[in-house]
Amino acid sequence: MPKPKPPTGLSHLGHLSALPEHPHASILERVPNPHPDSNYVTRFTAPEFTSLCPVTGQPDFAHLVIDFTPDRWLVESKSLKLYLGSFRNHGAFHEDCTVRIGKDLAGLLKPRWLRIGGYWFPRGGIPIDVFWQTGALPKGVWAPDQGVAPYRGRG
Repeated sequence: MPKPKPPTGLSHLGHLSALPEHPHASILERVPNPHPDSNYVTRFTAPEFTSLCPVTGQPDFAHLVIDFTPDRWLVESKSLKLYLGSFRNHGAFHEDCTVRIGKDLAGLLKPRWLRIGGYWFPRGGIPIDVFWQTGALPKGVWAPDQGVAPYRGRG
């Protein structure tokens, strides 16, 4: 079977790409959905997401789960990986990081539905979980539980 060629005009796929220094320097890219006539859910999981506390500069860690029902577009996964990695040196609160990622993806993809769960590890002894979505899940579409257990510490 012949190897499929990547879509032309993409900045990252098939190219050597450095990690952007900041989310504003990132290039999120999209590719055509091969099944725009079907409702289905695509999930991306980033269990080692990192950003910086905007006050202390200390690292913050999260497990992100992004689910979406595409319409015409899919996110190109290498560009998503680089985009998420660009938050490593970015100072922002948990809510800002989680909602911004959701809004950036929703703006790029114009999906039928998108949700993001940001399951943040404790800061100052308090875990902060942030959830955002674009609207209701399309009728008849199955979106599984995000599968991240609530933080229980030593309990």
